[in-house]
Amino acid sequence: MSRPRLHERVAALRAQREALGRRRVRRTVTRRDGTRCEVDGSWLTAFCGNDYLGLAQQFAVTSALQDCAAREGAGGVASHLVCGHHAAHEALERELADWLGAPRALLFGSGFLANLAVVQALLGDEDACVQDRLNHASLIDAARLSGCHLRRYPHADPEGALRQLRSLPDGAAMLATDGVFSMDGDIAPLRELALVARVQQAMLYVDDAHGVGVLGPEGRGSVAAARLDCEQVPLQLATLGKALGGYGAAVVGDAALVEHLLETARPYIYTTALPPAQAAATLAAVRLARKEHWRREKLQELIARFRAAAAQRGFELLPSDTPIQPLLCGDDARATAIASALEAQGYWVAAIRPPTVPEGRARLRITLSALHTPAEVDGLVDALAWAREAVEQGYGAVA
Repeated sequence: MSRPRLHERVAALRAQREALGRRRVRRTVTRRDGTRCEVDGSWLTAFCGNDYLGLAQQFAVTSALQDCAAREGAGGVASHLVCGHHAAHEALERELADWLGAPRALLFGSGFLANLAVVQALLGDEDACVQDRLNHASLIDAARLSGCHLRRYPHADPEGALRQLRSLPDGAAMLATDGVFSMDGDIAPLRELALVARVQQAMLYVDDAHGVGVLGPEGRGSVAAARLDCEQVPLQLATLGKALGGYGAAVVGDAALVEHLLETARPYIYTTALPPAQAAATLAAVRLARKEHWRREKLQELIARFRAAAAQRGFELLPSDTPIQPLLCGDDARATAIASALEAQGYWVAAIRPPTVPEGRARLRITLSALHTPAEVDGLVDALAWAREAVEQGYGAVA
């Protein structure tokens, strides 16, 4: 017997990533102050986080975290179904359900776990899951691990979704899509997809990680913005770690389906509950997100300002009205070189390369927060113009 040696395989794959310019390097933040981060001894203005409403360090949110931690401790102690379900979790689930206009909500440790739970608990070997080609990796992995038939349709193409559902007429079916696509910033055509799902007797499931808090009335997300309700979208995912500034996720929707997840979903049953202090902090964040409309209004003003200034400098952005503003670079090396040049100017922007995005679609994923100032947005555009010229003149090239 001659088995492959895993260390040799790992070394070969690492060398391959190195050759393609796709090594992933972890940076360490020493201190954080709103949109400013100290990284490797330098302070940078970050345009790469997901704290869209600026709630991660808001004093009422952090005070709720500290107060609950002082009373209840640092951990969740056990799974929800053993002895880990705390009154703080219950209060947060009720608030989320009320906010998003659904009967029930169920907390999870992360959006990845929540998507695994939904697909694995509802679909089996004979069933089908039809997904947008640009869906988040957690949705794709969830379908693969469930054993169901996974089919993917062209991005934001309801007719493509219809064709895929028609090709799998037997078994139960789920039509799953991101609400806001995390790397492109555009919004799924949810009303058209809801019609497709109804005609094909499929359940529409929306991962609204980047929509909740930002879009729709009271920030209720892309589903509410599309004027859809729980009947048309029986389940949706709301993350707690993006616009709400915390950590974790919740599946919100139909009471019977949520109860089924509570009783059967392996990622829920076999994992420790979120710390109650984290739930208390997120409850404070949800209440602020519901009533402080100025955060969304300011965010929209900054998005419009950035897009107008970028267009004036000749930058071609992907069409997006959300805080996610991708600037295509095409070549992986060019994306990383521009990101490096931006950092030299004091701005932190993430270069996103395959396999996170398709081949030839490397980009800068620029994200905006209500905490950014107009001057910081203008400064970023100036730095982008400088970086573009510097890279064209050889900045960051390997000799």
